[in-house]
Amino acid sequence: MLHWNEYIKIFIAVMVIVDPLGAVPVFLGLTGHQSNRERRHIAGVASFAMTIVLIVSCLFGDKILKFFGISIASFRIAGGILLLFLGIAMMHARQSGSKHTPEEDKEAEGKANIAVVPLAMPLLAGPGAISTMIIYSQEAVGWGHKGILIASGIMAGLAIWISLLLAIPLSRHFGKTGINIATRVMGLILTAIAVEFIATGLGQVFPGLLG
Repeated sequence: MLHWNEYIKIFIAVMVIVDPLGAVPVFLGLTGHQSNRERRHIAGVASFAMTIVLIVSCLFGDKILKFFGISIASFRIAGGILLLFLGIAMMHARQSGSKHTPEEDKEAEGKANIAVVPLAMPLLAGPGAISTMIIYSQEAVGWGHKGILIASGIMAGLAIWISLLLAIPLSRHFGKTGINIATRVMGLILTAIAVEFIATGLGQVFPGLLG
């Protein structure tokens, strides 16, 4: 088990990557033609599906890495680079292409149900969130550690559910400028986390760097 402040950092990292407030404009854009009842249904399904993806990543991510013969150190470097690009995009108040693309948004307009694709994946539980859960699941052994990590994923899912349910009032209250400011701050935090991932991974792959 890690120290309690390490788990606070993990929870903050998961919340920053999921970005409940930043998901509001995209959600409203994709559900502009939906009724309030349909929006509530989509919000519930999307947040639940996102939570399941995060939990599965936590429980089975290491097995996937072992199957492909990828070390956690190499994956930490790759995940850190991915998060670095995502954080830089957030600091420019825009969504990274690793989360979703305009082509995916256009395709989603013709779908009857967009809750799972593209909302849950790849917008909410994208490569960055999945990589983070896999990396943090390797920080310590034991079900206590995984349980806390799973709880962080569940709390992130609840935060997403609430933000999507309140998407319209949140958009009115914060406005585009307010949401962009919050996104930039979270992007800065995410960039720092990414640098830490990369530095730790490089230290594991090249032990001499820490000497």
